[in-house]
Amino acid sequence: MNGRIIPLIMCGGAGTRLWPASREVHPKQFLSLFGERSTFQDTLLRVSDADLFERPVIITNNAYRFMVLEQLAEIGLEADVLLEPMRRDSGPAIAAGAAFAEARDKDAIVLALAADHVVRDTPAFVAACREGLAAAEAGHIVTFGVQPERAATEYGYINPGEVISGKVRAVAKFVEKPDTATAADYVKSGYLWNSGNFMFRAAVLSDEYRKVDADSVQAVTDAVSKAGTDLGFVKLDEAAFGSAKSISIDYAVMEKTARTAVVPVACGWSDVGSWHAVWELSGKDGEGNASRGAAVFEDSHNCNVSTDRALVALEGVDDLVVVATQDAVLVSRQKDANGLKRLVAKLKTVAPQVTEDHIRVHRPWGSYQSVDNGDRHQVKRIIVKPGGRLSLQKHHHRSEHWIVVRGTAQVTVNELVKTVHENESVYIPIGAVHRLENPGKIQLELIEVQTGSYLGEDDIIRIEDDYKRS
Repeated sequence: MNGRIIPLIMCGGAGTRLWPASREVHPKQFLSLFGERSTFQDTLLRVSDADLFERPVIITNNAYRFMVLEQLAEIGLEADVLLEPMRRDSGPAIAAGAAFAEARDKDAIVLALAADHVVRDTPAFVAACREGLAAAEAGHIVTFGVQPERAATEYGYINPGEVISGKVRAVAKFVEKPDTATAADYVKSGYLWNSGNFMFRAAVLSDEYRKVDADSVQAVTDAVSKAGTDLGFVKLDEAAFGSAKSISIDYAVMEKTARTAVVPVACGWSDVGSWHAVWELSGKDGEGNASRGAAVFEDSHNCNVSTDRALVALEGVDDLVVVATQDAVLVSRQKDANGLKRLVAKLKTVAPQVTEDHIRVHRPWGSYQSVDNGDRHQVKRIIVKPGGRLSLQKHHHRSEHWIVVRGTAQVTVNELVKTVHENESVYIPIGAVHRLENPGKIQLELIEVQTGSYLGEDDIIRIEDDYKRS
């Protein structure tokens, strides 16, 4: 063994516990909640020391693949990116990552990490990885038990058993999320928070999983061996992966295997599972108020404000969460994470769009945002990254008028190819085959005015596409 660890970063989830900032199409792991970088980027940087860690493997899905590449490029890192054809929870995802790592190195040691967690003390975390490495090499499935900072009811707990070596302990018992009194008892008894991150020999994880569900392990192994490549991504075979049972790694393996071990660690860990958790991790004023964006507080205490644009002013209130995006506003009690879960479930039935996507929609070439719309018109602001280009396409029901406000556009309209500069415009008639691209070195920004009888995004007939979208 070479003594280095392959990080396996799990970032295919679409949690809405941080709605309205986090949504189905742009979830929390890709948001910049605590500075300029996302938790996904921070997770990658945490395991970027080449002395201990090898090239990472990322498992995500088709919807997030270009966000993954973009955020990797922003921090100057590369990775192997596996695409799940559909969600099957953490069990099959981790098993697929283990099979991929084992195909690379039969003795591979894998560190499976969630992409949406925060670790405030990276050296302590890396030290815990070094501590657990020998146990993983010896055949243990090592989890990281966080020293509790309070009697939390939102986490599962681990009861550590006898010493295996150094700080590594056997796992006497995993327990589910407790009520408040039970959580306090757990903390007094020396229990640890279950972080849901694991380190193991890939072959050991597969063997232990196979003991309880051989069919699912065979399914994900086949999904890896039959995987194809597309634009640099590794696409797991859909038929094989789809036959794996949807289950978490905890229920599939960790609560059944006799090989578990735990490394206690105090590293400032949080799974950022609620707006209250964001408040706990944020800087605060003298009255306990935290803000991201423009906020003013008067006679208010322990409030948390996050706003994209509008100024939020709070007066005479305590323990509130206010999150304002360009198309939705949340007002909630600080500590009722379950209430937000119920609210989002209701929104999915009455206003599903606000749980799925933002007004600003990300695309592999850049983004667009609706500015104004009516029965027969829509105005969008479009941003195209340097070197990016949209598909060669046409529309049956709308014409478009593009006005460049920044940068330079190269525009194709039927047989005509022309360059359009700032303060210039171009007209795209209904039915014309057209394409927009940015040949420059800076972002291209333009205003698009659509007019027609139908303005839906499904009125796009793609003729050629760099990103192979149907």
